[in-house]
Amino acid sequence: MESVYEAAGGDAGLRRLAEAWHERVLADEVVSHAFSHGYHPQHSERLAAYWAEALGGPTTYSDDYGDETLVVRMHSGNGPHDEMDRRAIECFDQALDDVGLADPTRQVLHDYFAWATTTTMSRYHGSKDDVPAGMHVPHWSWSGACGTAHDAERPSESRSWEGLRPGDAAAPGPSATTG
Repeated sequence: MESVYEAAGGDAGLRRLAEAWHERVLADEVVSHAFSHGYHPQHSERLAAYWAEALGGPTTYSDDYGDETLVVRMHSGNGPHDEMDRRAIECFDQALDDVGLADPTRQVLHDYFAWATTTTMSRYHGSKDDVPAGMHVPHWSWSGACGTAHDAERPSESRSWEGLRPGDAAAPGPSATTG
């Protein structure tokens, strides 16, 4: 069976998706705040490598850039940011449209991004120092999270993404606009 990584177009497809998402978030008045203090000039390339590894592709991110601990620490210590998370997911859904990904790949990528955004990347509100060392990039397949320490950790009921589809009234998706 083809991996999610392969269905998304491999390295080139995920690079296009990362570039489309980055363009969307920089244009969003809320999410762009996360980048207001600067970002790595190879942000899209690194993000694509991270997604590739998580979705069944090569381990380039872990081999060349860092581990999950580094990624989570970059996203930690900023307090709760539910609105920013919701809008980042909206931008991701729009980027999926921008690059022309269709279901079922589109839905699986939406579910992955929503899960990662509302769990792994927003777990440590208080301090970056709370993030444990030695974390590994969580893997995602056609059926969801697989074989990681994050499997048992799902978002709270108030932030649950399970069962939500783009376009649902409560779900971020292409029907919601950011202006």
